[in-house]
Amino acid sequence: MVQSILSQFNLELFIKIIPQLIDGSILTIKITVFSIIIGLFLGTILGMGRISYNILYRYFSSFYIEFVRGTPLLVQIMIIYFGLPSFGINLSAYTAGILALGLNSGAYVGEIIKAGILSVHVGQMEAARSLGMNYAQAMRYIILPQAFRNVLPAIGNEFILLLKDSSLLSVIAIVELTRVGKQIYSSTYNAWTPLLGVALFYLIMTLPLSKLVQHIENRWKIDRNG
Repeated sequence: MVQSILSQFNLELFIKIIPQLIDGSILTIKITVFSIIIGLFLGTILGMGRISYNILYRYFSSFYIEFVRGTPLLVQIMIIYFGLPSFGINLSAYTAGILALGLNSGAYVGEIIKAGILSVHVGQMEAARSLGMNYAQAMRYIILPQAFRNVLPAIGNEFILLLKDSSLLSVIAIVELTRVGKQIYSSTYNAWTPLLGVALFYLIMTLPLSKLVQHIENRWKIDRNG
């Protein structure tokens, strides 16, 4: 089987399509960065909501997280891109894709932030309140900075997952890396060369990020123990 795959791999074609794969990778990274920014902002709000004393805030956060995590991302993408125009909201594929990924990421980041907040010793909040800070000030200046530090590796892993999940945006014709591979296959009728090229470029993007996350996690463990 391996020999069969290698026999269908066209090195000359691969070299020729590298610029297209690079362009697709750049767009993939841009989409992922904008999406994770939305996800971090929304996730922070949801994570705080999950432990809020306000019942409506807590229930809304819990419902949102459970709904998003319980439904396929592909369906969420199609709802935003194909469903919103029914209400007069017309978004470009690029905007809809970023919004869908960001809203999806927010649910997962929300659980991460919640875990980060709970990992901070309760005495930190008590100390902040004794210094005259209100709840919001204590969260902003004392609790959240420590929470983010504690869950930084988990957020890094979420970024990597989001980068790979961006491949689903090919269904709404965004020319990210996976879509580039499909277009090349359609025009050359050679499946293995573009698809292996796409896989290689995903590895090039994700492996360094995985190593960075692992390094940060190890450094955090050393700092915590030392």
